[in-house]
Amino acid sequence: MGEEGMLKKIAQGLALAAALSLPTAAQAADTLKIGYSIAKTGLFSQAAPSQVNAYDLWAEQVNAAGGLDVAGVKHPIELVWYDDESDPVKSAQIYERLISDDKVDLLLAPWGTPHHLNIAGVLEQHGFPMVGNTAGSVAIREVEPGNIWFPTAVLPDRIGPALVDMLAANGVKSVSIIANVLPFSQENLQFLVPALEAANIEIKMNESYPPDIKDMTPLLTQMKSANADAVIALTYPSDAFLYTGQAKELGITTPYQFLLIGPTIAAYKDAFGPVADGIITLGHWSPKQKDWPRAQPFFDAYVAKYNSAPDYLDSALAYMSCEILQQAVAKAGLDHDKLREVISNDTFDTINGPVKFKGVENIITPSAFLQIQKGDMELVWPKSIATADLIKR
Repeated sequence: MGEEGMLKKIAQGLALAAALSLPTAAQAADTLKIGYSIAKTGLFSQAAPSQVNAYDLWAEQVNAAGGLDVAGVKHPIELVWYDDESDPVKSAQIYERLISDDKVDLLLAPWGTPHHLNIAGVLEQHGFPMVGNTAGSVAIREVEPGNIWFPTAVLPDRIGPALVDMLAANGVKSVSIIANVLPFSQENLQFLVPALEAANIEIKMNESYPPDIKDMTPLLTQMKSANADAVIALTYPSDAFLYTGQAKELGITTPYQFLLIGPTIAAYKDAFGPVADGIITLGHWSPKQKDWPRAQPFFDAYVAKYNSAPDYLDSALAYMSCEILQQAVAKAGLDHDKLREVISNDTFDTINGPVKFKGVENIITPSAFLQIQKGDMELVWPKSIATADLIKR
């Protein structure tokens, strides 16, 4: 072999050695684990699919686009979850396991206010930032800022006055109230009653019921006799279904009927069809809001994947939390201190418009209400984001 050939062989060998010493694309883009707990069983299991579906859709979209952008490098993602059985204590144990044993890279939120509040201590202990979603309580403001944030606009001290403003603007002079004894319903009741009294709206009935109620007939019979201008039922999903079915059987035709949680679930409209028309509920998102260009694509993708509409409250909030996390990680990477800084200070573009946090609270998105009209969910209040006017049933 001549000198030229020898030099060529040496050069090829060096090139091969250099190539072998470099990580492959697969090695560079390790799969990231993202963990959460969810109420797959137990009292809140009816609400879980709305949140899980949004998480799964987001993960599928991220992986289809090449992975999650982590400060300029894309990584495939894998969701790791455990059933918390609707138990906030078990949820906290699961998040400890996700962080300490599973060594997840990122966290998504559980379902419900008690679960969020119960895991806050675990997040604080480990300094692990997480964007919340399906939690609504004034108690969130007591959580130490820095490791959890709440994009929701459904805080009871904002909901009560906003609901009263909407009812008063539509000529309501009297209401009948029934409320689940669970915390979110009772906290809403706490702020609703003073707002009604301040607006001189008469409260003809105010009764609470247990979360596992199986028959509302006595309550609804009393409600029908009260003959108020509006019904306010501070429900969770299961009792929202019960209320609607039994209210139909008893012939309750009150022109304005508000149910706190439940009607935004696609199964609710599927179950009741035209009977659900005119029902008002809590929610601040709609694909019809033209000022939110990401809203309709999310709706279309969800329907294409699941053959049903997303929950206009929980699915939207869950997906928003993923969007916020995704945008923050793209800028900050996985470093907890950098993530904390970005989430605390940046403004995020979501399916529900811009979101910015002050402390733990979203200070941009307004408290709002939806109404089922001809089978569609319409934003009806406040007028600044409404997609339709409020109508009587």
